[in-house]
Amino acid sequence: MKLLIIEDDLAFANTLCRRMAHHQFEVKHGATPTDGLLIARQWQPSHILLDMKLEQENGLTLIKPLRSLLPEARIVLLTGFASIATAVEAIKLGADHYLAKPATSQSLLQALLDKTQAPAIEETEVMSPERLEWEHIQQALQANGGNVSATARALGMHRRTLQRKLQKKPVSS
Repeated sequence: MKLLIIEDDLAFANTLCRRMAHHQFEVKHGATPTDGLLIARQWQPSHILLDMKLEQENGLTLIKPLRSLLPEARIVLLTGFASIATAVEAIKLGADHYLAKPATSQSLLQALLDKTQAPAIEETEVMSPERLEWEHIQQALQANGGNVSATARALGMHRRTLQRKLQKKPVSS
């Protein structure tokens, strides 16, 4: 089985490559959308793990070209910013499955190998309001390059309030 991993975080991609190679996948990695499409065209993988955030681009935009290039491939979208809306959009665009990071090896294997399973969003349960706020803050912080003052302005909150929220541990679902 050939697995293409399209992920811009090199450390995470290397970890995924090792984990999946351990489970008898022949693995290749593409760090950019262009690399991913090129490798997919040349190598014809049977399975694809696609990150939703690829540098400044959105991995959702790759689903349709990958699906038209490889209609039989199993496409699983991975994201650190899970939401019901993006899960539904990914499935509508042609992804077979959607998983929130960090995903266990078992959930990755199940998503990649279980073709009888309906498009699932079980990893993306309805989040608590606290978790949603945490995810939104993290997304805004990333969009502002880690600048707390700019993030506070973008979120319409006082900088100290944001700093207190950031000092807390992430809230579980």
